[in-house]
Amino acid sequence: MKTRTWNFLLALRTATSALLVGLGGPSLAAPVPDLTVVQVAPLTGVLASTGQQMVLGGKIYFDWVNANGGVHGAKIRHAVLDDGYKVDETVRLTREALVDPTVVALFGFAGTANVSKLLADGILDVGGAPLVAPYTGGEALRSPFNPYIFHVRAGYMDETEHMVHQAATLGMTRIAVMYQNDAFGKAGLAGVEAAVAKRNLKLVGTASYERNTDEVGDAVKQLKLAEPQAIIMISVNRSTAAFAKQYRAAGGGGQLYNISVVDPAELVKLAGVKAVHGLGISQVVPFPFGANKPVVREYQMLMKKYGGDQAVSYTSFEEFLGAKVLVEGLRRAGPLPTRAKLVKALEGMDNFDLGGTRVNYSQTNRIGSRFVEVTVIGVSGKLLR
Repeated sequence: MKTRTWNFLLALRTATSALLVGLGGPSLAAPVPDLTVVQVAPLTGVLASTGQQMVLGGKIYFDWVNANGGVHGAKIRHAVLDDGYKVDETVRLTREALVDPTVVALFGFAGTANVSKLLADGILDVGGAPLVAPYTGGEALRSPFNPYIFHVRAGYMDETEHMVHQAATLGMTRIAVMYQNDAFGKAGLAGVEAAVAKRNLKLVGTASYERNTDEVGDAVKQLKLAEPQAIIMISVNRSTAAFAKQYRAAGGGGQLYNISVVDPAELVKLAGVKAVHGLGISQVVPFPFGANKPVVREYQMLMKKYGGDQAVSYTSFEEFLGAKVLVEGLRRAGPLPTRAKLVKALEGMDNFDLGGTRVNYSQTNRIGSRFVEVTVIGVSGKLLR
């Protein structure tokens, strides 16, 4: 009787599978489709080194996930597109990517102006795919609330408040700003202005430079004349290095700070240790060079396994954390996730532990973390806490 029952169930299962295949439905033997994640990043231009680190951070985690069975049996296809840090290219590439129904998520874009344009043009709203871990802290991407952007990092308002607090604690009242003349730079400038106003202070000087250049000579002259005790820079690697080198060569003695988007190793390479020694950099993720958190140890292990000869960095670690958030969202969304299911799954990640650091999302909150600390480039060129 047991044998006849088993044979009957097996025949029924085979017939059902054949019927599904005939109707175009899933087969028991059909492969699980890949989960396509699109990353638009600046792999060329002034932010190329940063973009390469951003891609690396996601890649090492996605590679590990795929090597260990994927997500519900599906492999992650990490599609990387180069926008050269150009707003129009970000828009074009994103619009084209979202036409593809196999794209389930966007990941790790760079640039306040770039992502702001996606919002202004309604591309994220129409596409419906979540953008996880954009490499920007611009306030315009956080307020007003947008349901499709899931931030892993603190915002520029948080970072600038922290730097002004540190400068004020050290007795510095003459604070100036050097910023990139676009949405990114102006977002940081607004943060510094709010932080100094909170302390009944006024900026002693502001100076800007144009996006996608490192022509900072005029800014050096303006701020040298203002005689600030501290200069907070809202700028990327090349312009930061150029400013520090020229400012120090001109005899400028103010304490230099920058926000988290710069890579200290790249600054040392571009400007030399002497020019950037002592430069303070705010950071929005835990220190990736130690081994005091499980997630840091995991990151370092996967860097050795999948990162080639690339060095540990804050930038790749930040996007590594973003990749962990995205994969957990995919896991929670279940087999064959849709964009809408993924958004719902991500917003349910309340107080989720990534391994010693946490993110918090909800139906009304997309800012996963407000962690900030300031690090300093030491005399050897290494970053110190």
